[in-house]
Amino acid sequence: MDYLKTVVPSQLMAERGSNLVVINPGSGNVRMGFASQDVPFNIPHCIARHINPQEGEEPRFSVRDQMLNCHATSSQNAERESAYDIIAALMKIPFLDDEEMPSPSQPLPPKMGRVDGFSSQQNRDDLKFTWTDVTERITKPSTSIDRSVYKDAEEDTPPSTSGDDNGHEFKENKYKEMIFGEDALKIPPSESYCLSRPIRRGHFNVSNNYSLHQVLEDLRTIWNWVLTEKLHINPRDRGLYSAILVLGETFDNREIKEMLSIVLNDLGFSTAVVHQEALAAAFGNGLSTACVVNIGAQVTQVVCVEDGVALPHTALALPYGGDDISRCLLWVQRRHRTWPNFQTDPVSKPIDLLMLNKIKESYSQIKTGSIDAVALVHSYDNERSGGHQKTKLSALNVPPMGLLYPRVLVPEEYPPPPRSWFQDYDDMLEDTWQTSDGLYPSGNGGFGMWDSYPVFSTRLKKFENIGLVEAIISSVLSTGRVDLQRKLFCSIQLVGGAASTAGLAQVLEQRVRTKISANQSIEKVEVLQSRTYPLFVPWKGGVILGVLDIGRDAWIHREDWIKNGVHIGSGRKYKDSYFLQAQVMCYYNI
Repeated sequence: MDYLKTVVPSQLMAERGSNLVVINPGSGNVRMGFASQDVPFNIPHCIARHINPQEGEEPRFSVRDQMLNCHATSSQNAERESAYDIIAALMKIPFLDDEEMPSPSQPLPPKMGRVDGFSSQQNRDDLKFTWTDVTERITKPSTSIDRSVYKDAEEDTPPSTSGDDNGHEFKENKYKEMIFGEDALKIPPSESYCLSRPIRRGHFNVSNNYSLHQVLEDLRTIWNWVLTEKLHINPRDRGLYSAILVLGETFDNREIKEMLSIVLNDLGFSTAVVHQEALAAAFGNGLSTACVVNIGAQVTQVVCVEDGVALPHTALALPYGGDDISRCLLWVQRRHRTWPNFQTDPVSKPIDLLMLNKIKESYSQIKTGSIDAVALVHSYDNERSGGHQKTKLSALNVPPMGLLYPRVLVPEEYPPPPRSWFQDYDDMLEDTWQTSDGLYPSGNGGFGMWDSYPVFSTRLKKFENIGLVEAIISSVLSTGRVDLQRKLFCSIQLVGGAASTAGLAQVLEQRVRTKISANQSIEKVEVLQSRTYPLFVPWKGGVILGVLDIGRDAWIHREDWIKNGVHIGSGRKYKDSYFLQAQVMCYYNI
């Protein structure tokens, strides 16, 4: 402990982080890197596999997501229009009179004419993406028949040879069997590949057409590719490394166990530990008490943390995120007739979603008035005729306001796995001492400092269809203690990609303060500024938890996990992370 008080943080990270790999998987991206790195690699969490088209079929790119509802129903459209009107009135956006969204077959309306110049404040990078080259050159040894053919043809050399006197080597183009990351999202539509996303809306993307076995295989393959190609860890050396899994609160017990099995059994790490994303986010910003609001690509999570303990009964999951804001941006532009007459489809064409995400990150903000910008919009209908048009985008403050009024987002629906699939009596994120197994008669794992903490029942991991303001208030007030509520309302922490949206913190502060009832005795509401890029805060918190975890009582050894999942040394099962991290926290506060 004396050493920790005197050591320079950067030195500590370098010493203890070189053999720690922090993995923070999400629905949209997986963040992975050494604990000694400043920032992780942020890789789209997907894989595209080459498929052979059936006889008579044209080769085409396909997406494996099993959507129940790609397009909004009439009732959803009515709700969306109603939510838009509310936002437009609040943000003082001029209403459109007697206008309807243009159909794809309509000619370009007059309002969508080309814009020839950028304003000085809107001079952004070109949003154009290039198609992925799906072929690779492989070297094949020639046969004696090959060489006789070239000899008969009086060729001096084959098309490509090696310097080996014993024979020749030929190079030929071949389709890549698998493509990962952003390259997988930019595969041309005429190429015969199938894109799969193993995690969707905070859960394994299991369906009738995407089996659990294939989901786990895709997860293993993606993570192995990142470890090998990005972190340059040879599979033979993985036993020298430990893994830290930073997981969101939406994952169920079996999903967490399967990911642990991938890390320890398939990828070959020597030890691993699971940390909650909300708790890691608090640590990443140097906080011990906070209301953590994590806005991911497809799920938003709200969890309260007190003195290094993530309170399970405060956890809320909201079924929308940054991708839904991007799709809402497209809907708003088509409603305003500002989008070019392109066949933009972010659901079936991932490259279109990439473009919309870039536009959202560059131009979206929450600010009163009509927020317009000039952007260069590209068409990715096919790889040969990609057009582009400079156009004026309108009402760019409406899509991010969907976090407060989610009816304007209308997220697409995906069939979840049957609930029986998740039945598991060993909860990875609940303390085993809550059961009557006799391991800890005192109910606190032998740590008297936690005697005052109540025992909570298992969390209900379901989505809540409410806005972000209501979710924050509901989560904080569920703690039931006025002193804690005051602390939490003054320590609201925004993390995730969409947390960087300009104006979001200010509007949340204002609306949370307005919506709290007068009898709650709350004088102040404050959204704290993130110390680093909000997207990487949970990952950075995982680094801190791993580096400072001196005793490593919670770490899972590969042999123990494969054998029975029980830590032989202490008799403690690897399912008690809520209070385990709190026990570690007491050392940090010394």
